[in-house]
Amino acid sequence: MNVDGLFDVSGDVVLVTGVSGQLGGEYAKAFLARNARVVGLDLRSSAGSLVMQDEYPDNFMFCSADVTKKASLEQALQDVTGRFGTPTVLINNAAIDSPPSAPPEENGPFEDYPEASWDKVIDVNLKGVYLSCQVFGAAMANAGKGSIINVASIYGLVSPDQSLYEYRRKRGEVFFKPVAYSASKSGILNLTRYLATYWAKRNVRVNSLTIAGVFNNQEQDFLDVYCSRIPIGRMAGVDEYNGAMLFLASPASRYMTGSNLIIDGGWTAI
Repeated sequence: MNVDGLFDVSGDVVLVTGVSGQLGGEYAKAFLARNARVVGLDLRSSAGSLVMQDEYPDNFMFCSADVTKKASLEQALQDVTGRFGTPTVLINNAAIDSPPSAPPEENGPFEDYPEASWDKVIDVNLKGVYLSCQVFGAAMANAGKGSIINVASIYGLVSPDQSLYEYRRKRGEVFFKPVAYSASKSGILNLTRYLATYWAKRNVRVNSLTIAGVFNNQEQDFLDVYCSRIPIGRMAGVDEYNGAMLFLASPASRYMTGSNLIIDGGWTAI
């Protein structure tokens, strides 16, 4: 294979779940810029999706879908295949977490963490990946070609550093990074390994990408403690995981499956 073709994704049909989020739109744009056909899946469209539809009318398609509902994903598959054909790349990016501004019970002590919150996060972050792989991964396996990229997190590898939030506790707040996000992202890692071996003979590769925090105008107190904790000294820029996505989707990683690629500024190296 020549060098020019090593990272070629121009023949791919790429599905990005959670396309309306901060990173999902970046992944979609990276593939569109390289002539892939891209389907953005989310509950609702966004301004970014409208821009992509305007700029890439022949190559971008927004599809309203709920990753927690198999019937919704099956309908999305029909819509995608009707326009672009069978998907060849699936990026399982959709995920939720309790934001810092969530109600106190969401970010309180583990002993009081609401069962409903646990169910909601696990439903989207883990069940959503499982169902998306069932529907879109099965179509890839039947076609004999595909790459699935499951987005994991540093907090699926190591425990959240609760000391990052000491500044909030010092100002009188009760705040702990909740448990469900970590549990869901940890589950992603072994779901990835399971499917990698399950579909290996059918030419569907399954890998995970473990990422760290992304700058999104967080409050300065948080940025100060986070950046002092991470070896590279800063949060990731919104486009700094695109290269890894293109690598995992392209022929450059054709012998790679069941692996976890870590891009975290050195967080888990400590």
